[in-house]
Amino acid sequence: MARRAAAHPPPSGPDQGRCPMAILPFSPRKRGRSNGQPRRLTLPIAHRANTRIRFAVVTDLTLTAITPDEAVALVDRIMREEGKVEGVDIAGPGEPLATPHATFECLSRLHRSYPDLDLGLVTNGLGGARLMDDLKESGLGRITLCVNAVTTVTVEKVYAWIRPGTRTVPLARAAVILLNEQAAAAAVCGRIGVDFSIATTVYPGFNDGEVEEIALKMAALGARAMILCPHRPMPGDMGCLAKPDRGLMTRAARQAARHLPVIESGSGPAPAGSPWRGGGPTAEISLPKPGPGRPNVAVTSESGMAIDQHLGQAARLLIYGPREDGLVCLLETRRVPAPGGGSERWQAMARIASDCFALLTSAAGEAPRAVLGSHGVKVVPADGDIEGTVDALYGGGPKKKNW
Repeated sequence: MARRAAAHPPPSGPDQGRCPMAILPFSPRKRGRSNGQPRRLTLPIAHRANTRIRFAVVTDLTLTAITPDEAVALVDRIMREEGKVEGVDIAGPGEPLATPHATFECLSRLHRSYPDLDLGLVTNGLGGARLMDDLKESGLGRITLCVNAVTTVTVEKVYAWIRPGTRTVPLARAAVILLNEQAAAAAVCGRIGVDFSIATTVYPGFNDGEVEEIALKMAALGARAMILCPHRPMPGDMGCLAKPDRGLMTRAARQAARHLPVIESGSGPAPAGSPWRGGGPTAEISLPKPGPGRPNVAVTSESGMAIDQHLGQAARLLIYGPREDGLVCLLETRRVPAPGGGSERWQAMARIASDCFALLTSAAGEAPRAVLGSHGVKVVPADGDIEGTVDALYGGGPKKKNW
């Protein structure tokens, strides 16, 4: 995103913050070149969210994440069959830095294969400062930092929860952590030479009065541009917050443009807390579906309530599926071979889950994904409540059991 604004760098010297910047219309990058813009591809590999916007639909969009293997294979195919891709953004559906191993893997593999490929990351910045040097070493060239507030009062208005580590902390404390870590990530970008822009979603009545302050603070930290997105209500959104009108967006853009070049975008970030929905062609995503002989879903869980266990550490599989009346519920628990054993363990696990079309787990290596996948069991990295996530795979509501 920052490339378009690079032609309008922030001013330097004593007039910075008072001289109006450019306000540029946003044109999603389409297949091939459009208006001279390079073609970019969005890779949604983040399967875990660490924030949730207060007005979002409560649903597990992280199920739609693809694996680093799938992401790299997609870029390989496009490079081979359809021509050159000049840029890739790792963005959504969760937070890429909440699962840094997958982000590092994807960046490193793409950088090794295509050293001239412009690699970007869209993030809320939690954990970014400590990871930035390694991200740059892995090939990262640019960051879009999603900043929706610069005061704790506004953070608490906009976010339902924030999880800086492995656990959700009280929102008042988490708000301070979020703001500090966003500022630290921005500062590190400037220190090591990673180009960064910011993306701000306007939530009318909640943060629209803070847009200029966001632009001012981020400009001082070295941001190159602001991508300004209107909140976009989705069916079932909590709170029924309306989309900001044209007048409000115009005022916000003019205020922000006193400090940064502004790119106005027509679509806001994904509601589950993942920061991005637009910006280029996105990898096509399809969830596994039940089929003949495979009506069930296997889950790894330590607590029995959340998908919170690595596949390599699992001693059991929870089997969910439709009862005779069609309602999806926990059917049984199945023991699996103890950790260790390599390929034989994964082969045995595939046999144990032979009636399952998917296996939900907090994380899994390449080997088990390949072995189980070859036996018809799709390994799906996921995060959150078991019942809600399982229900999302079935599409909600009672299910027929006539497979």
